Parts: sequence; C-alpha cells; structure tokens
Amino acid sequence: MVKWWTILLTVALLSLLFIAIPVSYKGGKSKKELQLMFDEYVEKFNKTYKDRPDEYATRLQHFTASLEEIEQLNSMSRGPDAHKARYGLTRLSDMSKAEYKEVHLSDEKQKKSPHEYNRSWSRYKEQVKAEHLKQVGPAYSVRKKRAAASLNMTVDCWAQASPQNERVWAVVATRMGEPGVGGGVQGCLPAPPWKLNTKGVIGPVKNQGLCGACWAFSTIGTVEAMAAIKTGKLVPLSVQEAIDCATLGNAGCAGGDICLLLDWLYISKTAIVSAAEYPLRLVDGVCRLAKNATGVRIKTFTCDDFVGAEDKILEALATHGPVTVAVNALTWQNYLGGVIQYHCSGAATDLNHAVELVGYDLTAEVPYYIAKNSWGPEFGNGGYLKLAIGTNVCGLANEVASVDVV
Repeated sequence: MVKWWTILLTVALLSLLFIAIPVSYKGGKSKKELQLMFDEYVEKFNKTYKDRPDEYATRLQHFTASLEEIEQLNSMSRGPDAHKARYGLTRLSDMSKAEYKEVHLSDEKQKKSPHEYNRSWSRYKEQVKAEHLKQVGPAYSVRKKRAAASLNMTVDCWAQASPQNERVWAVVATRMGEPGVGGGVQGCLPAPPWKLNTKGVIGPVKNQGLCGACWAFSTIGTVEAMAAIKTGKLVPLSVQEAIDCATLGNAGCAGGDICLLLDWLYISKTAIVSAAEYPLRLVDGVCRLAKNATGVRIKTFTCDDFVGAEDKILEALATHGPVTVAVNALTWQNYLGGVIQYHCSGAATDLNHAVELVGYDLTAEVPYYIAKNSWGPEFGNGGYLKLAIGTNVCGLANEVASVDVV
C-alpha cells in the first residue's frame, strides 16, 4: 500500500518543480524530460537531497543552468574532435555559479605580484650555470659553446610537428642547449622524464573537499615530486601541515597563495614531514609540527609572470621538474576532458585556483600542458586536465612557481 506521506511528498515536489519555482530551459527539452535527466543525475552521483523538496527543486534549477552552459561551451569549442575541450554533467553540475565559486574558487589569493619575490627563473638558471661551471672548469665552458654553435636548430628537428606547434617549438629551441640547466638540452625539447604515467614521481590525485587549500595541495605536490626526482623515492608529504602552520598571509582552508607558501617554507626553513606523520584532515587546526621535525626543506624557489613567455614554462618542465601555477577555473565546473583553449579569462585579477603542471605534449594537434588538479580522481580525466600551450589560457602563466629541495 502506498503511504500517505509518499503521496504528499510527490505532490509537493511537483508543485515546487512546476509552480512555485519555474524551470526555464532554452535547449528544447520539456520539464518532464529535464526532471527525468535530473533524477538520473541524482542517482548516478549519489546525491542525498531527493527527499528534501525545497533543496531538490533548487538543485534542479542549478542543474538546468549547467545544461545551458554545457551546450554553450561545447558549441564554442574549436579544433579536432579528439582534442577540443568537452563539457558535460559532473558532480558539481547541481551547484549555482556563486556556490561553485565560493566552495572551489575562493582559495588562491595572490597577495603580491611574482616580481616582488625577486626570485626569477632566469636568475635561477644563471646561478645554476655559475655553480656548474665552478665544478667543471673553464675548458668545459669552451667545449659547450662550440657544441651549441654546431647544433642544427631547424624545423627538421621536429619532423612530427604540426603547423600549430612549430611556432611554440621554434621559440623554445632558441632558448635551449645552454649548459648547466638540467644537463643542457641539445636542440630539441624532450618529453619530461617524469611524464604523467611515470610511477615514483607524481603522487595520486587528492581531493581538497570543502577546504580552500588548492594553494597547499598544488605546491606540496610539486615539492613532493621534486623530492622524488632528487632521491628516487616518492614519499607523500603533508598538505595538512601547510594548512595548519603556514603564515605570511596564508590562511589554511580560507585560502593562501602558491608563492607565499614557498616563501614561508624558505624563510622559516620549515621541514615538510610525511603525510603519514601529519595526516590530512581537511579542516583548519593548531600547528602540531615538532621543532625538531625532519623532512623535505626548500633550498630555493622561483616565482614568475610568464605571460608572453610560455617557452620558459616548457623549459622548466623539460629541464627541471613540475611547476605550480595559479589559474582561473571559473569554467571548469562541467569539464570532462580534451584541451581547454578558450572560455576563461587570462587576467591576473581573475586568478582563483591553483594546479600542478606535471608535463606537456607538443606532438598533439593542439599542444597542451598536463595539469594535476585537487578535486579528486573523478574530475576531468582521472583528476587531470589539459590546458593549451601558448595563449595564457585560464591565466596559467601569470604566476608560475618552481622549487629545489634538500
């Protein structure tokens, strides 16, 4: 027998859906079709509000708005189908844009511009080069100059290149082959030795949940990778330590900044302990780091604005290791995969999130960076996304940080 409260609940839902809170959709689907789609969505993503009529109706409105945005973004995508960005329903599609921004895009807060840190990639390269020449002597320098002069840096170097990426590669080539940077790059830009699927360097994708600490997840992830490159062993490092302990304007789950975190770690000489020793809790807490703690420390770091100079980002990835970047992720709410080339502002004032760049692909029809996010493995492509190279897409070149560890 059907319970009376079940009938009442059904009537209440229908009233809210079709009378109290009107649903407007321009995509041609009827209200009944939208409700069926939404019920499938609720079931697929295990949402818990189906028996709460008010929230159910509100979430349906947000879901409908997401459908319209998805159609718009997909219609604006350009390029080969295999590479262009694809948008569809995700676990975030029932959020309003304001809620999405508040929950996921309020945590990267740039306190000062990169040049104020006075720690540029160019200066770092010169320092490394000088240290290298001290070790090998002047004779080696002469030999390297002769070798570099004899390099055949023509487009033949990348016979596989497409018209879209020849320009990017050619720019990079003119800046490569210098001694003392990652051993020197002879002519062509290689694939990073720590590519995405290389075990032992890049740790698993984490989920920051409702804690606004993308700045900590992305930066500690880069430090973790650099320590693995240095030692040959991947040890997960504590993000919670950065959330609880970092100062200088960093504020735990309320937000922080990638370069500001590195600055604090460098100035304070703080050791980053393992995640097992200081486990993730995803809430703000009192700093519990022991004074005599041992772990990974920052030897030096760089912080740059590479707008118009993304060849330096590629150079850092190819010769040094992963980097952390601040981005504008406003249009990532419904991202499924493919290369993001458009749809988001590149202005420094619009930065609201941070990710770790762990590699690139210059052989693709649309060359792209591989970015590791902190929204869990169900986001995008296993927790990763692809960002087009060369146009400061989503503002990724405004604030770029690299790090050396001891």
